[in-house]
Amino acid sequence: MLTATLCFDRLHAVPIDPPPVQHASRWTVVVPFFNECALIGSTLASLAAQDVPFHLILVDNGSTDGGGAVAAAVCRQLGMAFTLLVEPRPGKINALAAGVAQVRSGYVATCDADTLYPPDYLRQAGYLLDGGAVAAGACFVPADATARDHRRASRRIACAAAVFPRQCHTGGAGQVFRADALHQVGQFDPQRWGYVLEDHEIMHRVARVGRIAYAGAFRCTPSSRDRDRASIRWTLIERLAYHFAMGSGRDWFFYTFLARRLAARQLTSDRIRERPFQGPSDASLQPRSTVATSERLAA
Repeated sequence: MLTATLCFDRLHAVPIDPPPVQHASRWTVVVPFFNECALIGSTLASLAAQDVPFHLILVDNGSTDGGGAVAAAVCRQLGMAFTLLVEPRPGKINALAAGVAQVRSGYVATCDADTLYPPDYLRQAGYLLDGGAVAAGACFVPADATARDHRRASRRIACAAAVFPRQCHTGGAGQVFRADALHQVGQFDPQRWGYVLEDHEIMHRVARVGRIAYAGAFRCTPSSRDRDRASIRWTLIERLAYHFAMGSGRDWFFYTFLARRLAARQLTSDRIRERPFQGPSDASLQPRSTVATSERLAA
């Protein structure tokens, strides 16, 4: 048993692999975050306005800005039922794996801490999963998008999905899954895939067991803040190879071709955590244990 001195009410340390969350909602929302105290409050407020019930799992990936305390305080203020986990191993893939391991609802949404979600986000996602899809992806639209912008975004994602129906056409901020399908394929697994582009790799595996759906009415708004992501993007050659690898060739693309190239560029999952004022994470200085701290609050 670990001890904790974090500033959360009734916070206590628990052993590795705490008991799964039990709740009645058919939706669980998993929000991994690292140093997002400036933006996570707005994200949580948008989730609190959802018009269907859900349980919230927050996964603090070792924040140093007090983001965990901010998130917990916002949830209490909004009256949200939530679970707060601390995953000390750096990398979004580790945080996602820790959060999804606690899911016992039928549907799960992975959301980013710098993204805004309209009140019907989960309801629109539910229509797609209820229709037989095992996963779905949202359109990304800016906060000031007009009706015309929405129609364009809808057409773009519809065309992409029609041409490449088994591929990922949206980022992890806008992905939802049938939980049974996600667990069937091994969910997020840092041993299988410890690199960036985990949103594409997980959709590749989920597509083995069913259909991926997209719809213009299913949308969200990522933050408009400046991002320096040139160092973690895939190259044109890699993108073209992704689009044209078919069938079993998609396994070769991810686990032989792309994995080797990302490893050579040191594009591990923790690189997503970098900010302009921060250097790459030093994994040798990070704790090796899995999730160690949990708080549960009933709204």
